[in-house]
Amino acid sequence: MMLLLCPVLIYGQQKPVVPHGFPPPLNQPKKKKDTTKPSPYLADTLLHSIPFNHFYIHDKIDKELKKADMWDGVADSAIHISTDSLLSTQLSDALLKDVAKLKVFIENMPIASGRDSIMENQHKIRCLTAVWEMLRSFNNDPKPDAVYYINLVANMRGMIKASNENKLMEFAKVNTNIYTLDNGKVLMDNQPEVRAYIYTEIGAKYPTMMIKRLGEYATDTFASAIISADARIEPELIFNYATSTNYVIRGAIHRTKDPLVHAIVKIADGSKSPLKSLSFLGDIYSGRKSIAAIDSITRNADMYYKNLVRLKIEDDSIARYSYTRDLSYRTLQYVRKMNELHEAKDDVRFKCIDSLQPAELYYLIVYGQDEIYTSSYIGTFKRLLERMKPMKGDKLLDTLNYDHFRTFIRMSAGYNTLSSFLATIDDTARATLMNKFISGLQKGKAEELEDAVDVADAFGSIKDSALSVFLESKVKENYELSYKMKSKKGMIIYSLLSRLFEGNKITDNDTGATVASERLHLPPINRVLNKDLVNDSGIIYQQVFFFGDDDGEKSYRSFLSGYKDEKKWRIDTTQYWTAISSIAGKKVVLYANRPLQAPDDEDAQNRLTKYLEDSGIHPSIVIHRGHSYHLPLTLTKLNNKVKIVILGSCGGYHNLAIVLDHAPDAHIVSSKQTGTMGVNDPIINAMNKRLLDGSDVNWIDIWNELDTYFATKPEFKEKFADYVPPYKNLGAIFIKAYRKISGGK
Repeated sequence: MMLLLCPVLIYGQQKPVVPHGFPPPLNQPKKKKDTTKPSPYLADTLLHSIPFNHFYIHDKIDKELKKADMWDGVADSAIHISTDSLLSTQLSDALLKDVAKLKVFIENMPIASGRDSIMENQHKIRCLTAVWEMLRSFNNDPKPDAVYYINLVANMRGMIKASNENKLMEFAKVNTNIYTLDNGKVLMDNQPEVRAYIYTEIGAKYPTMMIKRLGEYATDTFASAIISADARIEPELIFNYATSTNYVIRGAIHRTKDPLVHAIVKIADGSKSPLKSLSFLGDIYSGRKSIAAIDSITRNADMYYKNLVRLKIEDDSIARYSYTRDLSYRTLQYVRKMNELHEAKDDVRFKCIDSLQPAELYYLIVYGQDEIYTSSYIGTFKRLLERMKPMKGDKLLDTLNYDHFRTFIRMSAGYNTLSSFLATIDDTARATLMNKFISGLQKGKAEELEDAVDVADAFGSIKDSALSVFLESKVKENYELSYKMKSKKGMIIYSLLSRLFEGNKITDNDTGATVASERLHLPPINRVLNKDLVNDSGIIYQQVFFFGDDDGEKSYRSFLSGYKDEKKWRIDTTQYWTAISSIAGKKVVLYANRPLQAPDDEDAQNRLTKYLEDSGIHPSIVIHRGHSYHLPLTLTKLNNKVKIVILGSCGGYHNLAIVLDHAPDAHIVSSKQTGTMGVNDPIINAMNKRLLDGSDVNWIDIWNELDTYFATKPEFKEKFADYVPPYKNLGAIFIKAYRKISGGK
């Protein structure tokens, strides 16, 4: 009898077991032995032991990995760098997990043909060093960009593989980017042709970025190409390098044969006033003027200013930043001189501008807007009209290429001189000019709003009813045009301007202001609710900024004098600041830094700000008591808790935008000119009176009250008229409404 022997399946096994000595079952082919070796690049464990002389670099990498894990203060195998949890997870995976895998990846890499054991050892140490340097750059970065480092790690893996296979040039050509450049600092140190390629290509695309890294390649032959490219963009930086005490960087500039770079070097080495002469780089480069001729110009203040205006009108593209910056600075020298002599007779006060021609007076007005007093403006404008004859106003603007013309018209409207300027222009040309004033506001990036804000501000000052009707019709026409063009920016701008136009007619009372606020989809523009000013303990905190000049000291003394009533206020003074606390009424606390002599005044401000932060105090009201040139320091201290900002100095577009960047809901009180304590103190007192009562801060009520008060103070009445209350600050209202609708900052 034949026995049928069948395979026996043993529990837990997936293949049949055959008794020893028997042939395999029928129809069961022999399984071939798999001789395929796994790719070393894909292995996630070491295929061999780490060489002893690699231990030190592995140890250095491990130490940096621990530092990276502790970046957020917690050793939890995660890096919390962003409020975006997904981004933090991706960064953690890249820097902690993927970098750890890179160590295994490098040790497992196969030996490329042509490399002996010594070369192979050096190559792997170089790759491990590149990984270590990458981690160090993260750990030493005060503000690391998560996306950058995620991409940097990904690039490193591909670059190391390409380097191991002697394909680094091919990799560089496909990956010509900042990640290859940064990872290549170590990986390309023995491949100069690849290094030259990547630096040259990125230098051609991004000369502004690359010139700041000149120290990395100053002695390389390709440095000249990058220097030459950036000289056309940032001649000021090339000039700084040409005068640097670092002989390596300075030498790179001097060796560059480019004619424009050579002109910069000529100024740096040959001019008696090189910083001033740099504005005339175009003249030197073109051969129009010699270094000696430029030195002669810069020695004379009036000639210097006149020639800066010439460059502005010519719109010279070379050194535009330098001559525009210098023009702005020189303008203020004239403005401050006129302001200082505000009590002198006109022939003395305006003597400094006797030689200036219409174009030069025009730039004095538009670039001096932040500091010019009303009377200084009026005197300058009067001379502009006189010296412009018989030229018409529109022809003057033609010769100036309409540069800053919206600012000029906005200022003319604000100082009630627009009708005088427009009277110099024929009817048809006048309509064309004002149409130009309104049109084209949709151009540029979504966040570029300076021209639109100038138009909005002008609306609040135009008293000519016929002109108002004309401008209103042009706003509607431009809205329709923007709609046809499908310009989102244009539709938002002209829709808001139309609403501002209507709202400005009715905002002299609370009912009208409420309607205007609703039309603009904004919180009340005429009042700040008391509940929005108090903290959780029911206290209203204010911070006041003073500066260490004579005006600051006087302003500080005047400020303190308003709190002498010991039944209402308690004053405590420290080395750096004064705290003023209410005793009667609701709790109000003001902190003011002492106006110590500069630079101690800034130190006092910083110490006070730190004290408030450490104490968990967040002022809802910030007051700036100083000239406009001090204002940038105050603006850096704002935050989104601030609801009222009293500038006491010019509230031009850039200042308004910065305030609202930091404090998007703030109500802004500003002046068309430098503030004065004779006006600032009554405004603050009127506000504090309401705070002590627990009332809302109603600006319409406050301004009506102050109108009555200043009617009896003729010495301050004109200056008070230059202050703009929040419900009339159409520029600030426009920016708020635009950002709310567009969703932008």
